[in-house]
Amino acid sequence: MPIPTAAAPLRTELLRDSVHDRLRDAIVDGTLAPGEVVRDTELATWLGVSRTPVREALLRLGGTGLVRAAPGRSTVVAEIDLAEVREAHAVVASMHRLAVAEAVARLTADDLARMHAANERFATAVDAQDTDAALAADDDFHAVAVDASANRAVATVLDQFGPVVRRLERLRFASLAAADSVDLHDRLVAACASGDADAAADVAFRTWQNLADLIPDQPATPQQETP
Repeated sequence: MPIPTAAAPLRTELLRDSVHDRLRDAIVDGTLAPGEVVRDTELATWLGVSRTPVREALLRLGGTGLVRAAPGRSTVVAEIDLAEVREAHAVVASMHRLAVAEAVARLTADDLARMHAANERFATAVDAQDTDAALAADDDFHAVAVDASANRAVATVLDQFGPVVRRLERLRFASLAAADSVDLHDRLVAACASGDADAAADVAFRTWQNLADLIPDQPATPQQETP
């Protein structure tokens, strides 16, 4: 869809990161559609910033594969590449497993309460078939363990590859798979509360591994008939 005409002003602090996050989210939620040409001048007007942070954000987004650019050609929102999604998904699942394993010993009662509350919001959104609310609640749920792990490398990798997975997940959001996640979330909270890091890490990995079913198979390459 076209870049919105209404201004979306951002706070001046951490402007570079704010611009990046806003453009990343616009790509993930489809505001900026696959194949759409994105121009720094138009994006800067939309966000109410100069072109410099927009250009920096587009470079970062190019590094994660969310936009494509070539010298002398327009920058466009990347089409969804299923091979890249599979690669990113494997990394994301492993990083969440590691984050939970490292977080269990650090999680407080308040952390567990926040996870439980996020899962309740997730379940409500799934029942209402509200994809936006469900994915936002899911992000909140998993962010608790990532933050508690205090592992900057994990957080950086997830920030880079998580949106690649979320982009396809949003398009193929399935209530049945999400309902399974509600139960897995409950099991994850219980394992964390009991202090069983191995069990919690396994549940976390299974939760993310279930998303593999949402990734369609690559179309088979037609084989040429032999004469």
